[in-house]
Amino acid sequence: MKQLVIISGKGGTGKTTITAAIASMAENAIIADCDVDAPNLHLVLKPEITEASDFHGMEIAHIDTERCTGCNICIENCNFDAIYTDHSINSCKCEGCGVCEYVCPENAIKMVNNPSGSVFDSMTRYGPMVHAELMIGEEASGKLVTAVKEHALSLAGQNGSDLIICDGPPGTGCPVIAAITGADLALIVTEPSLSGIHDLERIIQVTDHFGIPAIVCINKYSINEENTKQIETSCKENGIIVAGKLPYDTIPNKAMIGKKTVIEYADNEFSKNLREIWKTVRSELCESP
Repeated sequence: MKQLVIISGKGGTGKTTITAAIASMAENAIIADCDVDAPNLHLVLKPEITEASDFHGMEIAHIDTERCTGCNICIENCNFDAIYTDHSINSCKCEGCGVCEYVCPENAIKMVNNPSGSVFDSMTRYGPMVHAELMIGEEASGKLVTAVKEHALSLAGQNGSDLIICDGPPGTGCPVIAAITGADLALIVTEPSLSGIHDLERIIQVTDHFGIPAIVCINKYSINEENTKQIETSCKENGIIVAGKLPYDTIPNKAMIGKKTVIEYADNEFSKNLREIWKTVRSELCESP
């Protein structure tokens, strides 16, 4: 079984559009939306939820009012002002550091699990999908990405799937590192803008650091062909394969409005190029150890 993760150094490059298209062309695959902070793969694939489970990302303090003597030592030692004068906890401020539990002379404070999101098993027209939702204001998105991937791996084992396709989060932070962990190949989606080029360099540094093989897809290449050539030259100099280029087109927007993948919606240059990109991705996955 192989793991493919589609990532981008910045948001808005078309990563989810490409993920959905690849999901429509792959066979015997598990789809995982690892962009837990802003999941939107469901807008195209319309999953029907079959099972949901709570995610506990970070423990928070809980004060046993019967044991509390009101000594205020916890309040004095909390660096986050998360404990009110009535010795209740502000869950939005509590960082789960455990200092209050440590200093409490009455053992009245315990760290408890705090529900901070949900993980969903769903079914789409292209097979099973695992996705998640982080509650508003909650942290630990990296841990939730890991939970999604572990769930996808378990589901793949049960179903005998050949491939896990992960729609990764944008950027280079903790959620991205969690998404690429264990991947056999990263498909990096970029665009020929100055910010796109800059963030492409940063995300390649991340995949290199963790030893994840990476190839590049240049989306909207026609908006600046000079910058496109710069990306191609840089990739060639660094031994990175450019899997293909996609022109600027309104088809992805129209397809998303129709809740369809680009492959389903139209047979034009954009969709044809995507099919060629998928061939390259599939070939690279087959060659990975």
